[in-house]
Amino acid sequence: MSGIYIHIPFCKQACHYCDFHFSTSMKKKEEIVLALAKEIQMRKSESEDEIVETIYFGGGTPSVLTSEEINFLIDAVYQNYTVTENPEITLEANPDDLSQERILELAKSKINRLSIGIQSFYEEDLKMMNRAHNSVEAKKCLEYATNYFDNISVDLIYGIPGMSNEKWKQNIETAISFGIPHISSYALTVEPRTALNKLIQTGKIAPPSDDVAQEHFSILVEVLKSKGFIHYELSNFAKENYFSKNNSAYWLGKKYIGIGPSAHSYDGVSRSWNVANNPIYLKSIQEDKIPNEIEILSLADRYNEYIMTGLRTIWGVSLNRVEKEFGADYLKYLHKQAMKFLDDELLIIENAVLKTTKKGKFLTDGIASDLFILN
Repeated sequence: MSGIYIHIPFCKQACHYCDFHFSTSMKKKEEIVLALAKEIQMRKSESEDEIVETIYFGGGTPSVLTSEEINFLIDAVYQNYTVTENPEITLEANPDDLSQERILELAKSKINRLSIGIQSFYEEDLKMMNRAHNSVEAKKCLEYATNYFDNISVDLIYGIPGMSNEKWKQNIETAISFGIPHISSYALTVEPRTALNKLIQTGKIAPPSDDVAQEHFSILVEVLKSKGFIHYELSNFAKENYFSKNNSAYWLGKKYIGIGPSAHSYDGVSRSWNVANNPIYLKSIQEDKIPNEIEILSLADRYNEYIMTGLRTIWGVSLNRVEKEFGADYLKYLHKQAMKFLDDELLIIENAVLKTTKKGKFLTDGIASDLFILN
């Protein structure tokens, strides 16, 4: 098995672009933490013969938890599962939670990797996105964090309306200047039920442009490549030996257990997801019930998933694996669907592995959906 994902469903304030599950009321925080520990214990039978290699605190904003609460949840994993000797234990954190004192506390815990949601080093961008931190805090926290943590990832958002290429390049270079070994970067997307969508519809903010996003993506790829980063997944770049083990396991189709409201799990044949509602989640766990829905994945579902995750990574889609796992008909179908992309030099086959070319990289998700088998 690869990992345990723990969803912390709390944030200080709602970012305008976010549609993840969280609550800005901390009233039930202690009860939720106890429920998370209980769910960890309730689900130990799902991984009896497995070894946990990664523990990942996502959210929401996991850094709103106290160090005691974080340690309490890590201990719950250790008490109920077989954990590898040096697991990767990641905490997603926001700059405003990372004072020098807090970083010192975290450095004393079992957390050995920080994923910091910077998004931008510019004040006007942070205000537009309604981030809880400012640009001074963004730089300050990296200064502190790099003194105590070696394995740090930074999140940056591109395609922000009004962001020039120069400004975007500066954002990337500022992150690199702190010696950060991992960068995750995403295009600003407009989700239906978000404040950003409303601001765009009422004309207060210009909608993001695909052309600008594509240009920013090219700059990102070029700049990071020139600084020795490996583009190992569509949105992720890392120095040698700093790939996220948690995320890589997900892309490579390993099993994981998702703990907490809205968390997803995968066991190789089925996918399940917990209810995205804190009170319902809490009540169910207190009644010894796991509030989840389960979907058994068909052969076509598993094939589509492999195509999507494979194409997004440097590992690509192994044609031998497609034939072995899904059969000759699937392989034939994949060849047929991939033909036009191979002709347009958006895909390439190297050593029986199908990959996107430099030209096809930005269009990966669209290309993958054209290779899917429709149930």
